[in-house]
Amino acid sequence: MRFQRSLEVWKLGKINYLEALKLQEKLVCDRKAHKIPDTLLSLQHPPTYTLGKRRTDHNLLIPVPELEKIGAELHYTQRGGDITYHGPHQAILYPIISLREIGLGARKYVEKLELTMIDLASQYGVKACAGKKCETGVWVGDRKIGAIGVRISSGITSHGLAFNIDPDLDYFKHIVPCGIADKEVTSLRRETGNIGFKAFENSGPVVIMIGGVI
Repeated sequence: MRFQRSLEVWKLGKINYLEALKLQEKLVCDRKAHKIPDTLLSLQHPPTYTLGKRRTDHNLLIPVPELEKIGAELHYTQRGGDITYHGPHQAILYPIISLREIGLGARKYVEKLELTMIDLASQYGVKACAGKKCETGVWVGDRKIGAIGVRISSGITSHGLAFNIDPDLDYFKHIVPCGIADKEVTSLRRETGNIGFKAFENSGPVVIMIGGVI
């Protein structure tokens, strides 16, 4: 795949969720004002639970005061969706792009994010697919491997996707991921048995695959 327009890629490493949120908000303002080109943030977060606009608080299964004991934070956001987990060894991408300039609607944009993760999984021999109507994200059978939650303001996107490479899946036991009960969460390592985050990171496929979105 090749980029069809100018794209800046920022590799931020591990960054606090609120710090990344503040950065996104600034970049969205700058993009609206045409001060910057389309920009992609590639990063990881320390263990963090976030609740989107469709949140139901009972999908957090652990009392808030106990979050500190497991080393996790909780934040409320303006992205779409319910509750999800962000943490080390996930591939997290936050595109700050103008949908109007590339002629995409919101639904088609989300579909492209799904295809990005599906194509990414296929590079490692994992067959993934988009979820059914009420099952957002990307799935391997009935196991979720990638989550999507976006915000669009005046045609400019923020937030994005989180693809599970080798995160600590125990953190998902404390939530009903994306509000979808009775479903498992999986990772690239669990599905392949041998793909760790370092090997994944060194191959650099995420930035290549995101070309399908731009």
